[in-house]
Order: sequence, then structure tokens, then C-alpha cells
Amino acid sequence: MKKLLIMMMAVLAACSLLLAGCGGGEKKAAAPEKIMRVATEPSFAPFEFQKEGSKEFTGFDMDLIRAIGKQAGYKVEIQNMGFDALIPALTSGNIDVAIAGMSITEERKKVITFSDPYYTSGLIIMVNKDNNDIKTIDDLKGKRIACQIGTTGEKKSRSVEGAKVVAFNTQSEASMELKNGGADAVINDAPVVGYYLAQGGDKVAKTVGEVMEAEEYGIAVNKKNTQLVQDINKAMAELKKNGEFDKIYKTWFGEVKK
Repeated sequence: MKKLLIMMMAVLAACSLLLAGCGGGEKKAAAPEKIMRVATEPSFAPFEFQKEGSKEFTGFDMDLIRAIGKQAGYKVEIQNMGFDALIPALTSGNIDVAIAGMSITEERKKVITFSDPYYTSGLIIMVNKDNNDIKTIDDLKGKRIACQIGTTGEKKSRSVEGAKVVAFNTQSEASMELKNGGADAVINDAPVVGYYLAQGGDKVAKTVGEVMEAEEYGIAVNKKNTQLVQDINKAMAELKKNGEFDKIYKTWFGEVKK
């Protein structure tokens, strides 16, 4: 009886080893999670901003980059950064992506790579509501112009003959300078100015003249990270194909541009 018991235990042990072998040995380690470190300058409504009392970043750009990350299989981590610090942070490798209503320019393309364009914008002039003297860019000669530092609005402002240009960290500060009488005009992206006016700014300000210098926005990536920009472009194309891009666009701008 004792011998039989020993034999049965030996058989069970052998079976256990056999089953372990059939199980393929140790399980493979899970693939590491892909992280997309994103920076933005969240004072550029409706593209990126923080609602009062909230730490959450919202806006068209924020919805878009999260959708791109999800489509491409990345976990998106967003941080706040000054606009003029975005490109240096990219080139130094401190972040992977910058999305902040950034215009695609030849100068910027020398140091960073842009995704395919995702929005076409342009510059507009905003003045106080009771100002009837400024109607075009030519009327700004020798005037005081407020703008946001590092933007194409600043570049345009500094091209105006004799203009006294003051560049602020945020669009909100530039608008406040106009409201307080410290500037005769603000030059910035048309959709940003339009959103400011729609949120109550039209009580004190208005736009004048035509939209100037149509420009395209792109998602900025370190030049060395060719795989990431390919992933972003592929994901964005899929979002446009499946209707998700249009859904996000309608949320912030209404009717979709064709």
C-alpha cells in the first residue's frame, strides 16, 4: 500500500511538470506603455485653456491630441508651458509634442518637425469698440500694439512701421492691455480673437479689416522622432476618415470647413 501511494505521488508530480511545460514556461512581460509627453500654453481659447476653477486642460487642441493619442495607442500626458518655451523644450527632448495653435513656418521647420496641418487660421486686428480711426493694418503705423510673445501675431505687429509693440505671455494679458487703454490694437489669430469676443469681449472690443495671412497650424515634434510624427499623421488621418475629427471640430467651431 505504501509503495502504491509513493508511485501515485510520483505520477502526479510528473503530470504537474508536464502541464507546466505545456503552458509555455514563464509568461512574457507586458509591453511597456507608450507615453506621449505633450506641452501646451493654455491661454489660447478655444484651442487650449483652463476653465475657471479647474485644473483640466480643455479646448480644440486638447480634444484633438487626446483623440490622436488614443487612436495611436499612446497615453497622453499634458503639461503647462510658456509658448516661447515650447520649441526649446522639444529640441532638448524634455517633451515629445507641442500643440498650442502653433503656425507652421519655414523658420520653425528648421529646428522642429510639424505634423500634417490640422487647422487653417489667419491674423486679425482687434480694437476698442469706440475706436473708429483704425480700419486696416496701415492705420497702425506709429500706434501701440499688444500681442502674445513668440506668435505670428507678434511678428506681424513688429513689421508695422513705427509701431510700439508690447508682447505679453498670454493673449488674455494682451486683451486686457487693450481694454485698459495701454494699447491701440491687438493682433492675434482670428479664431482666438473671435472666441474672446463671443465670451463677452464684444462689449468692449471689435475686429477691423480683413483676415490677414492665412496660416496653417501643426503639431510640433522633435526632428529626431520620425516615428512619432508618422504615428500622429496616421492617427489624424484615421480620425478624419471615421468622423471623429469633424465631431471635435463642431464642438468648438460649429460648422465644419470643407
